[in-house]
Amino acid sequence: MALDDDELPQKRPIAPKDLTPLSVEELRHYIAGLEAEIARARIAIAAKESHRSGVEGLFKR
Repeated sequence: MALDDDELPQKRPIAPKDLTPLSVEELRHYIAGLEAEIARARIAIAAKESHRSGVEGLFKR
């Protein structure tokens, strides 16, 4: 029996980074990097959902 993504063990959350030593400019770069990573994750989610929809469509015929 295959596991769905929802049934896989959850990973531990990433520990928060200490932002105290960062300058305003470094914080802006840090935020930009995080936003880029969020966008990348959203694209991966959309691709997986699209793939899942396609596979489910094959089995509903």
